[in-house]
Amino acid sequence: MTVGIIGAGAWGTALGVVATDAGHSVVMWAREPDVVQAINTNHTNSVYLPQTTLPSSIQATNEWTALGDAELIILATPTQHSRSVLTLAEKSGILTDSVLVSVAKGIEVSTQQLLRGIAEEAAPSARRFAVLSGPSHAEEVVRRMATSVVCASEDLEDAEYVQNALSTSDFRIYTSTDIVGVEICGALKNVIAIAAGIVDGAGMGDNTKAALITRGLAEITRLGVALGAEQRTFYGLAGLGDLIVTAGSPHSRNRYVGEQIGKGAVLSDVLNSMTAVAEGVPTTKAALDLARSVNVELPITEQVSRILFENANPQDAIHLLMNRPLGSEA
Repeated sequence: MTVGIIGAGAWGTALGVVATDAGHSVVMWAREPDVVQAINTNHTNSVYLPQTTLPSSIQATNEWTALGDAELIILATPTQHSRSVLTLAEKSGILTDSVLVSVAKGIEVSTQQLLRGIAEEAAPSARRFAVLSGPSHAEEVVRRMATSVVCASEDLEDAEYVQNALSTSDFRIYTSTDIVGVEICGALKNVIAIAAGIVDGAGMGDNTKAALITRGLAEITRLGVALGAEQRTFYGLAGLGDLIVTAGSPHSRNRYVGEQIGKGAVLSDVLNSMTAVAEGVPTTKAALDLARSVNVELPITEQVSRILFENANPQDAIHLLMNRPLGSEA
């Protein structure tokens, strides 16, 4: 089949390689003309995924009509830009007969919506919707390192459609019907990864980081279950798996942001120095607003917000977390 990819960042590009390995034709839409030219001419994405040679069969474009024959379309744009991009895709008519698969990991700041809600409003013709998430750094996927992720859709047949279309000997997809759980996992793990990076940058130690990741998973689960997610999702690939890799890997953009903040850097300087987007930064604000709407406490996320946006001292934030009222782990 033809697989269309909206967004030519690192993850969208890596999924283009996966789709090619699975035997499909790939057309990748990108906003930046230089990225389109580099992919088509040099078979590389030097901006977002340098030092990787792409299959020559991958085609890049900035014309929506080029994705018109795609049976499966992957949305690989940052969450805060997805509504505007989906609005353009909807106007082009390319979404009507395809399965739309979101791989964004965030919560929209202005509405506190996940990608499913955004797509329902911005792209109503995309009636078959799924999300793909899990521990999957693009830099390792393009090197064909064994990777396992989960695809969730309310319609299990659509999840299985994506599973069969994109699974390869190096890229294994499991299925789920818990869209809310998978999306909450993908969004909130970025916030906890920022916190883990702060711990690393400030030199707080392994004990601190292990406790933070574990209790971070607990608050991610609390929010997800309050929104109707299944608890078991949070202990699978989308939850525990993605949290482990994002909080601990040098490939993680969100952990990097936290590490620089922990070393004393200014948030605006860190973000301006990066080519890629750290989704956890805006998601921190959105997650707190969403949690308040369902009366759920996110103590770690609250402290990350204070550090990022109020210049709170990381050591003071840890002190506040450690001196909250004592209670049961459950």
